[in-house]
Amino acid sequence: MAKIAAVLADQFEDIEFTRPKKAYEDAGHTVEVVGLEEGTVTGKHGEQVQVDVKVSNADYDAYDALFIAGGFSPDILRADDEMVEFAKQFMDDMKPVFTICHGPQLLINTKTLDGRDITGYKSILVDLENAGAKLHDTSVFVCQNQLVSSRTPDDLDDFEKASVELLQEKGL
Repeated sequence: MAKIAAVLADQFEDIEFTRPKKAYEDAGHTVEVVGLEEGTVTGKHGEQVQVDVKVSNADYDAYDALFIAGGFSPDILRADDEMVEFAKQFMDDMKPVFTICHGPQLLINTKTLDGRDITGYKSILVDLENAGAKLHDTSVFVCQNQLVSSRTPDDLDDFEKASVELLQEKGL
């Protein structure tokens, strides 16, 4: 089963973290929260999540996939060079990456979206386009059997299904 790094900072969209995390764990996978600092991060609606490992101490090789929830968290995460480099490694190595809503903001800073197909929240579409991504207005899009993206919490059913299926297809 896969070990998934869920990168998270304060002001994440609660349901965009809790629902996929539960789906991954229900499928037998492990989710470890990687943050900027040790301690607790708080979602936009009050969800409290313990950070398991600080990004500077995270062993990239220990993870099979990356999960980026939305909300304001991705904008905070992309200002940190270590977090950007951590996420970039997943993209460069074609490890599975799952991102929803504002999650792709972190990927924009990795400079790995040029020519990639993606969807995301309406307010970041121009940013994704400026990063060279090809945009799709659909509930979920899977690019190159690696990058799973969705637009909003309304797309969670499709996002969770596509993410779990991708892990299964990869034998993780």
